[in-house]
Amino acid sequence: MHMILELYDCEAGQFDDVQWVEQVMVGAAKAANATIISVSFNKFNPIGISGVVVISESHLTIHTWPEYKYAAIDIFTCGDVLDGDAAVNYLKTAFESDRIDVRRLDRGQI
Repeated sequence: MHMILELYDCEAGQFDDVQWVEQVMVGAAKAANATIISVSFNKFNPIGISGVVVISESHLTIHTWPEYKYAAIDIFTCGDVLDGDAAVNYLKTAFESDRIDVRRLDRGQI
């Protein structure tokens, strides 16, 4: 399952704090019951963050545009153990997003 999230109107005050965004993404992985393998985040100058949480079940990624209060997030998982909806709800709440668009794609249907 590949969930593509677009979070608009993100009002969280720490939206451009790389350590906070990393904690939120790790929290979303944990909320989904994922097994975290590695974490890598980068803060751009002057603003914006990109990062990845690699999980045994695949990955979560984020790219932020603080000037637009917008975040693009992918949750890519395999198997049926993870709770993607729990991760989505966690992210929506943490980023204080007033509007979220979620698209779901079934991938790897071999």
